[in-house]
Formats: sequence, structure tokens, C-alpha cells
Amino acid sequence: MKVNNWLNIIQNKWLPPRCIFCGQAGFDGLDLCRACYDDLSRNLHCCYRCGEPFETAISTPQLCGRCLKKSPHFDETHAPFLYDDLLRFLITQLKFNQRYLHARLLGNLLATHLEQTAELPECIIPVPLHRRRYQERGFNQSLEIARHLANRLSIPLDLNSCIRNRNTAHQTELPAKQRRKNLRNAFSVISPLNHQHIVIVDDVMTTGATADALAQALKHHGVNRVDVWVCARAC
Repeated sequence: MKVNNWLNIIQNKWLPPRCIFCGQAGFDGLDLCRACYDDLSRNLHCCYRCGEPFETAISTPQLCGRCLKKSPHFDETHAPFLYDDLLRFLITQLKFNQRYLHARLLGNLLATHLEQTAELPECIIPVPLHRRRYQERGFNQSLEIARHLANRLSIPLDLNSCIRNRNTAHQTELPAKQRRKNLRNAFSVISPLNHQHIVIVDDVMTTGATADALAQALKHHGVNRVDVWVCARAC
């Protein structure tokens, strides 16, 4: 941790952060200026279980109609931003153009939110990619975001307990019902889990089908609580 802190100090002195969107000076150690930070759309009023935005403001934690009808296997979702044009740019450029700087920004934005709102878990599991998809893409964007979270929040990363069994079709290409079917039995736990509270990290949540499938596998192997941390929630 001390080495990382010194590296951050040196980097911020000689290579001060610049806003990814407009090129102005960053603030608070972020690769984002204050004006662009204020332009990010917050997910302020949402279902505490799946993060789906509510149309009206709420004052107490509530479940959406979908979660009341059929609860997902995960227990709580933290998704501080809405998947608008700005978040879409950050996430798609990271995912498809390997903009690792975006992973640092997304991880720091998410960590700042979590430090104020979340009960920290015993470990973090980034959503695994199938080995074929990993070979095609060369990296896992969820893992890159999770690395920054783990470092900032001092939480262990578990990269070995879960695998993706099938190279499933891209979720964005499928309607909600097909997304759930597409991910049935998509994940397996391949080593003993010694934690009772685990967090799944992903870049964006659309229907929650991916997180639900992974949470189901984790709970089937004795995990008591599974939360989901994502940078953004689709409306």
C-alpha cells in the first residue's frame, strides 16, 4: 500500500490528472474536471436490491416491482451512476479500446460512493470472462475496475474461485427474457469459498441477469450474502 501511495504522489506531481472528456485539469485526484463530474447522471432513487431507477424520489429503501415479484439471488446493488452518454463513453472505450485510464477513473468514482454507503465484504469477485472471450479481447474490464476498488478499499480480490463455463452471446444483443436463458448455468465455482459476504464487480448492469447467475452459483456453494457493485445502471 505504501508503494502504491508513493507512486500516486509521484504521478500526480509530474503527470497531474487531466479530464478525460475535456482536457481541463482534474480535481480531487480524478481524471475528471469538476464541471464534467457534475454532469454525470446520478442514480439517486433506485431499488436497493437491483439498482433499477425509480421515476419518483423515495426517502426510505424500497424494492422495485420486479424484485417484489421475483427476488434475484444477490442481496444489494450499488450503482451510483446512470448509463447515459458520458458513462457509456467511459465504459465502451475501456471495454473495446483498452483505455485503462478509464478503469482507474471508474474505480475511483465507484470507491468514493462505496466508502460512504456500502458495508464492505470479505472479498471481491469480478465477473469472469470465458477464456475465448478473454483471448479475443485481451483483458477483462470488470477485473481492471475491481483492481482499483480492491486497492482503494483494501479488500482481497478472488480471481480463482469462479469461472465462466460458456462463451455466451453478448447480452446487449438479446431481450431481457433471452438474457436470463442465455446465462443459465453460465458460471461455476471451482474452489472452496471461505467467505460469507462476497461482492460481484461489473462495469454496467442492464437487467441484472449476469449478476444473478453468478450470485446463484455463489450461494449454491454456501455464501450467505452477495452484493453487486457496478459503475452504472441502465434505465
